[in-house]
Amino acid sequence: MADRPAPACVLGIDLGTTSVKAALLVGAEQGQVVVESCSRETQAHTSSLEAGPQGMEQNVRRIIRALNECLAALPQQQLQRVSHIGISGQMHGIVFWKKDKGCKWTECGTGPAFEPEEVSHLITWQDGRCSPTFLSSLPLPQSHISLATGFGCATVYWYLKKSPDFLKSYDAAGTIHDYVVAMLCDLKKPLMSVQNAASWGYFNSRNKSWNTDILKKSGFPVHLLPEVGDPGSIAGRTICAWHGIPKGAIVGIALGDFQCSVYSCLTERTDAVLNISTSAQLAISMPPGFQPPETPDPSSAVTYFPYFNGDYLAVAASLNGGNVLATFVDMVARWTEELGLQVQESAIYTKIIKAALAQNDSKLSVHPTIFGERHIPEQLASVSNIAVSDLSLGHVTRALCHGIVENLCSMLPVQRLMETGVRRILGSGSALARNEVLRQEVERIFPFPVVYGKDVDAAVGAAMVMFHRK
Repeated sequence: MADRPAPACVLGIDLGTTSVKAALLVGAEQGQVVVESCSRETQAHTSSLEAGPQGMEQNVRRIIRALNECLAALPQQQLQRVSHIGISGQMHGIVFWKKDKGCKWTECGTGPAFEPEEVSHLITWQDGRCSPTFLSSLPLPQSHISLATGFGCATVYWYLKKSPDFLKSYDAAGTIHDYVVAMLCDLKKPLMSVQNAASWGYFNSRNKSWNTDILKKSGFPVHLLPEVGDPGSIAGRTICAWHGIPKGAIVGIALGDFQCSVYSCLTERTDAVLNISTSAQLAISMPPGFQPPETPDPSSAVTYFPYFNGDYLAVAASLNGGNVLATFVDMVARWTEELGLQVQESAIYTKIIKAALAQNDSKLSVHPTIFGERHIPEQLASVSNIAVSDLSLGHVTRALCHGIVENLCSMLPVQRLMETGVRRILGSGSALARNEVLRQEVERIFPFPVVYGKDVDAAVGAAMVMFHRK
């Protein structure tokens, strides 16, 4: 009996805020199985020349280096069987490049790879250069999403007003994942999915078009805006072999990391996805046919994200998640140091969780929004109801964990989850995985069964999208 040919693989890639991840999937009886995965820290953070300390930029060369290292670490014989590639990444951000000089292809140990050439830094979603005053001076978008600092179009406006010469050096722009797709397929004009376009601002998801008239009137360089296509559609084919992946492999249009994370675990419309990693999100599926409002409600804590097949997710996206706990640990470490003692941050983390597990309850009330929230940027953190009995590290940590979950819950209340028909919560994210107190607080606050370990993974989700389109 002849050997059956090895099944085709799908490669999923996620270009995240701190790391790049790749996953190889093959089809199996029960759906798709991850056969290999790999992740590399990008260490791409770099200072901003134009925006100073307010800026949040990343070096694109370092991101691509991490991507190349990731792919070089995957087994060659499996990469040679890749037929489709799905790519997702951090939304909102923007990178600029020169169309004919975006990258150069070179030989590396595992076959051809590309390196960025005339490419700017990536200005990320965490960038803070656009002050509320600056944002209020911009024309009102015709979009269901309020404009915020770190959104691609807001960043272009900032350059237009503060440093117009910068924009003259480039003739193309996209998110970091749009850039990678454009390079792999040698796209003459970048292509962007509705998911990423909505995340830039000045995009109308109802008619799937940029607010070109509004933008043109204020001198916005509309030639930098990518073409827009549906999530799940094909962007092109690889123009040459890439780390052993055959030339001509099908590449999907780049997708939002949040949507792909949800896609990797959400199987039922009655599930809500709760993710707590650096930041925190709570998402539910909107009923089929739902259309977001024509104009944004800036004071609303819920944003509607374009999902797949014309569907939307209702998302409470909090800027305060695991980063709050990390800041708390850092504060304790600094205090300890000021007292002339040295304790490793990892040891502090373990000890405060242990102390909080011993305190079932805390009367302390911690409102943990040290990073503000997009819908109320000026409201920072506060601690109230401080009693002598609740001053231990355990009480404070317990109250802090409760506050993180409570804050998210205030953005998308339990009542609304019930009205939408939610029956269970899928819990995920690094902060939930390593913090039992946080998990206890999730179970205390939500009156639904909570299921953990549904590994939420944007790289896997991006591959699954391509699998279902095969």
